[in-house]
Amino acid sequence: MLWKEIKSWAKKHGYESSKNGDSYSWSKINDPNINGCEKSVSKLARAIFNDMTDNKWVEHQNNYEQ
Repeated sequence: MLWKEIKSWAKKHGYESSKNGDSYSWSKINDPNINGCEKSVSKLARAIFNDMTDNKWVEHQNNYEQ
């Protein structure tokens, strides 16, 4: 995944993201109190997706990693 693609995808869904050295930060456009910082693009995408879906798939994601 490319950060540029995730940035565009996030913006379409109401989030903004930025690259800060070796980490990526994100926040919800209409509620900046909802935010986070991740170490990779894939973790950035996962964090935004989980916020969009109210963490509905977190258990499945954790099971898949195991």
